Amino acid sequence: MAVLSLAASKSLFPSSCWSESRRNLHSRGGVVRCGIAEASGQPAPMGQKTKYKDGVFERVFMSLFSRKMEKFGRGREPEKGLFDCDYDSFVEVSRSVMEGRTRLQQQQVVREVLLSMLPPGAPAQFRKLFPPTRWAAEFNAALTVPFFHWLVGPSEVVEVEVNGVKQKSGVLIKKCRYLENSGCVGMCVNMCKIPTQDFFTNEFGLPLTMNPNFEDMSCEMIYGQVPPRFEDDPVSKQPCLPKFCSIANPNSSLCPKLKA
Repeated sequence: MAVLSLAASKSLFPSSCWSESRRNLHSRGGVVRCGIAEASGQPAPMGQKTKYKDGVFERVFMSLFSRKMEKFGRGREPEKGLFDCDYDSFVEVSRSVMEGRTRLQQQQVVREVLLSMLPPGAPAQFRKLFPPTRWAAEFNAALTVPFFHWLVGPSEVVEVEVNGVKQKSGVLIKKCRYLENSGCVGMCVNMCKIPTQDFFTNEFGLPLTMNPNFEDMSCEMIYGQVPPRFEDDPVSKQPCLPKFCSIANPNSSLCPKLKA
């Protein structure tokens, strides 16, 4: 779903806003704070839910996502308005889309949502603007930090190694808000990681690998790195998080939502 956030940002806000965001990004050393209401200004420790203070910008995106998920996932027109959704309702809509569907079906719904948010010809245009080069990977990493913060929380651009070359095309999400609020391995993998990787790699032509850490709920995004097959990805063997997930199966060695 990361790509949808970026695409919607580009369509809702003019280029001058993007330029200003990049200036702010550099002035803050590559880190964007995400309206966190914690006294420390950082995500809460593991086991505690981070408090956020969302503004109009964040609420609009939550509503856009929720409305699209309802339309394509539930097969009905959205009931709430553009400013009526909060993060909890967004997560619940995502959860309802997941339930009763296989792993591949969940990913297909997300793909349909992504495509519906893009103007005609957008993937082809993206490929022209951002061919799979080091510059394109680093540029998209920089854009991810300010325009992805409402969904995952604070993040920062980090140096990674891609095909033996060190470059600043990595994004470290400190404690993913989506995973923290859902507590669900299946939602993380099927509703975010795999669809986002697939969309950037196959539709946009810019490889992307996402590596969630289920021990501390951080996540590393690596632009320019081809993702592994699902069967070869460590997440394919990830069990549930029974301490955090309301629908977890603590007796299973694998999250049931990861089964085909």
